[in-house]
Amino acid sequence: MSWRWIATVQILVAGAGSGYLFGYLLQLPLTPMRLTGTILATVSFVLWATARVQLGKSFSVQPKAVAIVSRGIYSKIRNPIYVFSALWITGFILALGRPTWLLVLVLLIPIQVMRAKREARLLEDTFGDAYREYRKRTWF
Repeated sequence: MSWRWIATVQILVAGAGSGYLFGYLLQLPLTPMRLTGTILATVSFVLWATARVQLGKSFSVQPKAVAIVSRGIYSKIRNPIYVFSALWITGFILALGRPTWLLVLVLLIPIQVMRAKREARLLEDTFGDAYREYRKRTWF
């Protein structure tokens, strides 16, 4: 199965779930927190999907060193999928009007940081100085 097919399915499933949730949110009264959350979730989804496509063949569930992806969003952020998925979840929590649910980030963020560190070690072991230079130019 090609990476394009897998990326397309992932984006469609995530988009369908988001669309369903947005449909639910449209039935609720609009508040500043809901509006902020909806905008944050929407922008984060678009950036997450863009990062997923830009990652291409380098995407995997388990860390593997295929290539250093340094174009597009990856030219500024080493782990945009982690960043934008956390922001996406944050947006939905705010849009639902449940800010106390943000506590889920207390679990999610450390897990994402650990995964990013594991991936960084593998990339550094595989690509050495090229990866260290890339890290100097990018955030997280």
